[in-house]
Amino acid sequence: MVTVHHRTVSIDGLDVFYREAGPADAPVLLLLHGYPSSSHMFRHLIPALAGQYRVIAPDHIGFGRSSAPAVDEFEYTFAALAGVTGRFLSTIGVTQYTIYVQDYGAPVGWRLALNDPTAVVGVISQNGNAYEEGFVPSFWDPIWADAAERTAETRDALRPALGREAVEWQYTHGVPDPTTVDPDAWEHDLALLARPGQDDVQLALFRDYATNRDLYPAVHEWLRTSQVPVLAIWGRNDEIFAAAGATAFTRDAPDACVELVDGGHFLLESDLDHVADTITDWLRMSDRSA
Repeated sequence: MVTVHHRTVSIDGLDVFYREAGPADAPVLLLLHGYPSSSHMFRHLIPALAGQYRVIAPDHIGFGRSSAPAVDEFEYTFAALAGVTGRFLSTIGVTQYTIYVQDYGAPVGWRLALNDPTAVVGVISQNGNAYEEGFVPSFWDPIWADAAERTAETRDALRPALGREAVEWQYTHGVPDPTTVDPDAWEHDLALLARPGQDDVQLALFRDYATNRDLYPAVHEWLRTSQVPVLAIWGRNDEIFAAAGATAFTRDAPDACVELVDGGHFLLESDLDHVADTITDWLRMSDRSA
């Protein structure tokens, strides 16, 4: 039986909650979650990987059980989220790690790698984009419009993404059998999104997402020069980040392992065992963790 610890540390006056399991001296796997979830999305994956690895999954500021200050008290940008994550890693004494990134976790992870190129020794991307090819226009066009125009109208057009229908859709679209997805997953997210001020927090991050695209050339250069090993395991039916986002990694990491699974955006909810086994085999065969 794997013991998962639930801890909180203070970073710059903010509480960062994280889940941790595995031997303290083992190679580190850093799990970085997406929207609208938290480290809760890794609740089943952590025990599956913690036998031989130190698995750490923090909640971003504004998410989960970490601090969620108002938008006038914290600058909700992906650069700021990555900055807190970097200081969090320093505080707990982690200097090298393999990243597992999903959705919002990807731009946080890319910034960690660019800020300290030798710290990230492996990349596992599960529907975590680093290429223009991955963006599904029907989902992203309203976000690009808000980033470009920055009007009340373009901002308000994004509010439905905070609602029940949209959150549930993120979990169930593209899943061959939606009954395999635990409804508690989206209910957990919806409860946190209902907190006062969360609409402003999330709309600020929607608006900032366009800045992540500006980083992509530097990320591609890092992939080429570092030759960091890459596993892209992707829900092929994702209507947010398309499967082309997974195959694009081979352009800059020719030896990348790409696996497209018959699933959607939150692959861990429908295909946990397959994802865990794939990651374990990839790490074991290549010794690619820190």
